[in-house]
Amino acid sequence: VGKFLAKRGPGLHHVAYRVADVAAALDALRAAGVRLIDEQPRTGIRGSRVAFLHPASTGGVLTEIVQPAEEH
Repeated sequence: VGKFLAKRGPGLHHVAYRVADVAAALDALRAAGVRLIDEQPRTGIRGSRVAFLHPASTGGVLTEIVQPAEEH
């Protein structure tokens, strides 16, 4: 985010959408022809599972899909 702000100034960096199953969402997006940055989910903040979609497939906006960690 720091590099983004230094280069472009304040503004929207990315949007995030909550999903129930990030792996299933990635499979569906891949099948629909969406360009992915992350082919497999990775660990995000607070134990969530996340993946990013390429801005070229999402109207120029970096998009994150997030499966929150299960709450105990």
